[in-house]
Amino acid sequence: MNSNKRPISITILACVYLAIGALTFAAHFHELLARQQDAGWVELTEFTAVLCGIFLLRGHNWARWLALAWIAFHVVLSAFHAIPEFVIHSVFCVAIAWLLFRPAAAQYFRDGGSEAT
Repeated sequence: MNSNKRPISITILACVYLAIGALTFAAHFHELLARQQDAGWVELTEFTAVLCGIFLLRGHNWARWLALAWIAFHVVLSAFHAIPEFVIHSVFCVAIAWLLFRPAAAQYFRDGGSEAT
């Protein structure tokens, strides 16, 4: 593999972060407009997912750590909800960590995502 080529797994994961962040931001935006309690924090976490997606595509190393922190935060939150929700978030967290820290991904982030876009 060319050391500056973005792994397809990172491209897909970044697109998932972008989609989830954008869709959930839009879905919860009415709560922000209604000034519901904690709506600002919810929107901030969704905006963070969008940022993760953008900067994962650009190969910024800090973005993969933020992406992992984002899903880990959701694991912690889901610990206070139903067991199946906690299990699903935990499985996603492990899978995302594996994708972000595989050797090909590590090389891509180490090179700073020097792929021309």
